[in-house]
This record gives sequence, structure tokens and C-alpha cells, in this order.
Amino acid sequence: MASQPARARKSALRSARRSVVSVTDTQSQTHAQSAVRALTSPEDVRAALLSELDLHLSTTTNKRGRPFQRKTINAYVNAGKALSAWIGASQHVNAVGVVVESFTDVDVSTANTFFRWWYETKDVPKSQDGQGGYTGGVSTQQRNLRALFLYLAEEYDHPNPYLDPKFHRYAAPQLGKPKTLSEEFVQDVLSLTAWGREPERREFGTVRDHALLRVLTEGLRAEEILNLQVDDLDLPNRTLVVVPLKGQRNSVDARPIPLQPSTVKALQRYLRLRTTHPLAESSPFLWLGMRGGRPLRYKALLHMVKRRAEQAGYDPGEVTPHSFCHTWCHDLLDAGVSGENVMAIRGWSSASMLRRYGADQASQRAINAVHQLGDRYQ
Repeated sequence: MASQPARARKSALRSARRSVVSVTDTQSQTHAQSAVRALTSPEDVRAALLSELDLHLSTTTNKRGRPFQRKTINAYVNAGKALSAWIGASQHVNAVGVVVESFTDVDVSTANTFFRWWYETKDVPKSQDGQGGYTGGVSTQQRNLRALFLYLAEEYDHPNPYLDPKFHRYAAPQLGKPKTLSEEFVQDVLSLTAWGREPERREFGTVRDHALLRVLTEGLRAEEILNLQVDDLDLPNRTLVVVPLKGQRNSVDARPIPLQPSTVKALQRYLRLRTTHPLAESSPFLWLGMRGGRPLRYKALLHMVKRRAEQAGYDPGEVTPHSFCHTWCHDLLDAGVSGENVMAIRGWSSASMLRRYGADQASQRAINAVHQLGDRYQ
């Protein structure tokens, strides 16, 4: 009787199974090969390194021991993309005569040339792009690019140009005094959207805008307002909770914001109408847009403030959402609220922020305070 051939035994090991598939499954093999992009150009190499940086930042913590926020990572990677675009267009030669094609070709001379170019072409005050304030310009770009060169030094032993004594550092320019809004203006725009018997004053858009304007008078920054969720409101106690912009929603650093009685009433009316919005059940965010089926964004908030200012008869170019922050600070200081309490509500750790936000009317407040003393000598 002829012996039966031995049955082939399957391996129980995962690595063996993977090797079998990779050899026999030609379709999977072809797919795997096509998934790896060949780095055929310097642009590809720079893009691949920026992808490495993105992954590195996504899996490490910052100097405070917290994960990097996606917005921060994007800023660092975008700074690298700006440098990459400049390298591709400039054909710069570094100090040792090498044409700069990769990030590791960038020495202190190249870095200084790039930042000088950025200063001359990109260092534009934010007030000129319609948003107010200041972007930080080249000093911000230097701060954002530092992450790339720290990574190059750590992973590729590339000398960090930031540590070279010849590295040119740029400071942010001096900012002018922030302008506060007049009491007349604030009253007029609030009156324009106030609750009334007319049907248009009870529509979703008008009620929402009035509540937004009321919350703006509580000193919140635009991003803090847009980041609010319905659960952040504690109307019975006349407060809402602001989560730090760079923190998690369960952050212990979240701070309560006291609300004026009229703000509480405006929020109650808005919440009632919010239940009629298509996103009322699906979105946790407090402020919902009129169109597009998504929460409110900064562009819509900016447009609302300027549109309401114009409707009230004022120059919309003089008003931004952030104007209300400076006005809030002045109002509280002028009413006798201590600087310590103002700092606590705003979450400021430095008194320099208090001085900056209250700078516009600081002299007038000082005059009023001295006048209230009356005669110091009989």
C-alpha cells in the first residue's frame, strides 16, 4: 500500500502568514508597492520630512507635559511648508557653497536670508487683513519653525541654526493702544437686536445675534465664544464656563465667567429658539449658523458684528469682536473692580495683559479717581 503524502502544515506564526500572503497574493503586493511613494524630487523629500514632523508632534508632549493641539501642529507644519516653498523658488546657496534643496542644507546664513525675505514680504499687520490685532509676523514664523529644526537636530544631527550666535532674531513690533467702544455704540447695537413685539425681533437670527452681542460684552475672546458648548452654561447661577483654548474640555484650568442679568435673559431666549435649528440635537456647540448646517465660525461672527454696527449707523471698519474685550476691561476697572479680580475672570497670569487691555482709557480713569477724592487739603 502506497504511503499517503504528508499534509502540508500551516504555520501558527503571524509573521509566516504575512510572508506567504506577500508572495502569493500579487494583487496585495502590487497595492503595497503603489502605496509607497517614491521620493524622486527634493520637494518630495521635504514633504516627507514634514509628515515625519507632524507624526512626531502628534505623539509627544509640549513643555507643559500636555499633547500638542492640532491647531499648534498645523501652525508648525505650515511654517515648514512656507520654508519649503521658498527653498524651491530661491535656489539659495548656503555658506559652504551647497545649493539648498533639503531642510538639512539650511544653515544659519540660509535661515537669516529666509527670515529677512519673510520680513520684507509677509510681515503684515493683521489690521490690514480685516481681522484686527497683529499676526506676530516674522517673530511668529521664527517661533513656529523652531519645532522643525529641533526635530532635525534630534533625529538627523543637523546643527540647529537657532543656536548659532549669528542667528538674527526678530521681535514683534510695538502695538498701539487698543481702542475701546463707546457706551453709546454698545447700547445702540444692543437696542437694534433687542427682543420686541415685531416678528423680526423674535426670529432665530436676531435673537441669536443679540445673545452673541451680550456675551461679547462679558469680555470673552471670539474663539472662546465660538468654542462654547450648551453644557458650559450655568444660567441659574448667572455664569458660564470658558475652557482654555489650548486645553482639553475637562481641563482643571476652566474658569467661570459672571454674566449680567440681561445676558442671562438673552441666552434663555436664544436657547429656546435654538431647539428649532436642524443641528440642535446633533451639535454640542452653543452657537449655530444660519446657513451651511454647521456651528458658527469666526468669519460669520465678524460679519455679524460689522453688519450690526453698520445698521446702527456706525463705521464697521472701527469694530471687531475683540473690541468688546478691551471695552469690558475698561468698564470693570472704571466701575472700581480691582485689577486682581479682572485678571482672575480673564484668566491672565501677567499684569502686563491688564495694562494692555486697559491702556486706552487709563489716563481718564486715573483723573476720575483723583477727582472723586475732592479736596485733599482744607
